[in-house]
Amino acid sequence: MEAGIVGLPNVGKSTLFNALTSAGIASENYPFCTIEPNVGAVPVPDSRLDVIQGYIKTQKVIPAILQLVDIAGIVRGASEGEGLGNKFLTHIRNVDAILHAVRCFEDGDITHVDGSVDPLRDIETIDTELMLADLQSVESMLDKAKRTARTGDKDAKRRVGLLEQCHALLADGKAVRGIQLEDPADQKEMASFQLLTAKRVLYVANVEEDDLKGEGELVQRVRKHAEAEGSEVVPVCARLEAELSELDADDRAELLESVGLEEPALALLARAAYRVLGLQSYFTAGEKEVRAWTVPIGATAPQAAGVIHTDFERGFIRAEVYSVDDLTELKSEKAIRDAGKMRVEGKSYTMHDGDVCHFLFNV
Repeated sequence: MEAGIVGLPNVGKSTLFNALTSAGIASENYPFCTIEPNVGAVPVPDSRLDVIQGYIKTQKVIPAILQLVDIAGIVRGASEGEGLGNKFLTHIRNVDAILHAVRCFEDGDITHVDGSVDPLRDIETIDTELMLADLQSVESMLDKAKRTARTGDKDAKRRVGLLEQCHALLADGKAVRGIQLEDPADQKEMASFQLLTAKRVLYVANVEEDDLKGEGELVQRVRKHAEAEGSEVVPVCARLEAELSELDADDRAELLESVGLEEPALALLARAAYRVLGLQSYFTAGEKEVRAWTVPIGATAPQAAGVIHTDFERGFIRAEVYSVDDLTELKSEKAIRDAGKMRVEGKSYTMHDGDVCHFLFNV
């Protein structure tokens, strides 16, 4: 899973990125501190991995990975070359989701590029610039597709139809993620456009330490906006998370307890991103490794096997499946098998969150 962090300058994007990835990049109090895009990979916290490891001794544990891309702050008029323009948006065109960092705190010592704190105005600024960037991309692709369609190319005609739908929405100031496509071929074609406003958005409300649960008026305004578009908001104090990232496990736990939090923001963000994107995890477990794999909700067993290797999907025979709860109850795979809870599932099986699988295949 890969997510791109966007937002205005000085809303805490780079501080958040530092905290989540411990990358130590610059995060100073001036606009455009981030020039080149920064990329970091962070493990997705999942306590079920520890549970599995407790019963199945293994050489290593491999969590799912969230890759983050942090780009330069976007300002009003970026599509027309203001600030650093929108040239860095190309770095997040192939991500799965967008983390939209929004400033939800007042602090006279931290400059705001528009002179005051207004999260909804900030969201509108970013949304407008993303739509304008998409509009430019769509117009360029549409001209080319129309020329090819004149030759009678059926794929080009499909492409023209989809691009015209996108153009109509964008020209009306609307994101293209609202387009509902039933045909898998249309869905694949739409994905190939790599449009920014086609991606699901998760809002990250950067708060101060006196509003860690996001109950303040500024965050509530963002929540209302997110609910209207079917998204979510995760309140995060980027400054606190940066401090937590520099501590060892014991000191981190002590600081979390002192401020009334149970876990760092990464766990909250990862779970929210999974919900927004419609994802879930399953596990493989053995002597060499215990590993988490990410699949869409509704994925079949062969599709889940294909995440490991395309040969697994192509030659899928069956899957042996049990749940983490079964392992907790019965303590071993042998006991699970003896109790008749080791299920044998075929090609039509729909995966469930928390399944532990052994795949049998032949190619």
